[in-house]
Amino acid sequence: MATPIKEWSKLEVRAVVRFLLSKGTKPSDIHKQIAETYGEGAISRSRVYQWCTWFGEGRTSLGDEPKSGRPKTSTNEENTTRVDELIRCDRRMKIREIALKFQRVQFMK
Repeated sequence: MATPIKEWSKLEVRAVVRFLLSKGTKPSDIHKQIAETYGEGAISRSRVYQWCTWFGEGRTSLGDEPKSGRPKTSTNEENTTRVDELIRCDRRMKIREIALKFQRVQFMK
């Protein structure tokens, strides 16, 4: 038995799904081959079926589709530094108190 590939990317595994599907391999067999080659954690059986459906419907992109909703804006270097400083000044400060302090600062800007 071959040694599983330890380092892989989602795009690589999705390309393998697309390749095997184009060769006429059944989704259950695709999952089995991927699990043998990349390990059990590479992709779930249901995700293989989902990607097979999408590729069967004509999808060609291996990447994730853009997600809808509010973009992440609160995680940046400035906010991380400010929260770190607050915690270092008062280690007993609660998350709610930190959030209230940041709301006040956001309204002032």
